[in-house]
Amino acid sequence: MLTNASFIKGLVIHATDGELGTVDQFLFDDRSWAIRYLTVETAGWLGGRRVLLSPMSIIRTDWQANRLDVALTKKQVENSPDIDTHQPVSRQHEVDLLGYYGYPYYWGGPYLWGPAFYPMGIPIGQPVAASHQKGSQDSHLRSSKAVHGYHIETTDGEIGHLDGFVIDDETWSIRYIEVATRNWLPGKKVLLSPEWIDRVSWLDHTVHAALATDSIKDAPEYVMSRPLTREYENALYFHYGRPPYWLHDVERKAAGSLTSV
Repeated sequence: MLTNASFIKGLVIHATDGELGTVDQFLFDDRSWAIRYLTVETAGWLGGRRVLLSPMSIIRTDWQANRLDVALTKKQVENSPDIDTHQPVSRQHEVDLLGYYGYPYYWGGPYLWGPAFYPMGIPIGQPVAASHQKGSQDSHLRSSKAVHGYHIETTDGEIGHLDGFVIDDETWSIRYIEVATRNWLPGKKVLLSPEWIDRVSWLDHTVHAALATDSIKDAPEYVMSRPLTREYENALYFHYGRPPYWLHDVERKAAGSLTSV
């Protein structure tokens, strides 16, 4: 299901034995655009400490009830590695956190979530290949809050700013970035797939889209209050002349499902 990421903030996290807290933001991988962790404010019961929870812990998402159920106990979360969420999360932090919960390393496999395409349903507590145990690569995590407002540069100019995200709560990936085209049509918003992004200049706070200004200006308008239907997505991909993601996701999903069995 596709959902505007603004609805993530404030989601109540329920453990198997009580409430953990509420979601503040998320950290995503700047290469795959997958949401790797939710930052959770634990309020009074942990003295206001913030913790990171992987989508691999989620067993049910109820957007109408504003609630996420996770397969964790409050004690597990309380004893989890203490990571300063106000600072960059290193690969070693990830190794410690995922190792503590017994989750596989997402960088240790061929699919979006390592051994599988989906984060939910991954076998927990499986041995990790020795080559991945130390996390030889650097972490590529970015804060959803930090990138809000980044400039959007096209192949022939600037068109607006990054104003949000649309996420897939099955794969927990960013399916679209929400662009406010203030330079052309005040108030109009459009969607861009991360696949159409050439690069992101983190130092310059700029997203470089491999698209012309006019193509973005004339794209179907995105209105958050309206359901994001497959009909709208078809129109969006037809407008840009790009093949829709669901055509090449079928094989990936099938492969991930077979791997997780």
